[in-house]
Amino acid sequence: MITIYTILVVDDDPHILTLVEAILSMEKYKVLTASNGRECLRIIENTKPDLVLLDVMMPFLNGWQVCEKIKKDEKTKDIIVVMMTAKEKVLFYSLGKSLGAADYIGKPFENQDLVNVVKKLLENKAKSSK
Repeated sequence: MITIYTILVVDDDPHILTLVEAILSMEKYKVLTASNGRECLRIIENTKPDLVLLDVMMPFLNGWQVCEKIKKDEKTKDIIVVMMTAKEKVLFYSLGKSLGAADYIGKPFENQDLVNVVKKLLENKAKSSK
């Protein structure tokens, strides 16, 4: 049986949303999108995705706040969170890890690098749930 994973992409840049949605849809993932942190949390309440690609700098709730809320909630803490940002990698990677993020993708990114990170994390999730 083939598992269809659901990925929620959260970014306030519509071009990034469209690009990431296209890349991941070609890989046969079900892709949902949100343009801010509040919208992200609403979608998670209704549709628990397997993985969230989460921009850091967004209106209303930033990526750090959203990641913290996801990881502190018993119903959502097992969702994989990957932070996406153009900011300095070492500092942001450490902060994301401390809040429960599984990985970090710097912007701009290579399409294949994005796919590789997503595949690796979802494969690890599948192995650990067996």
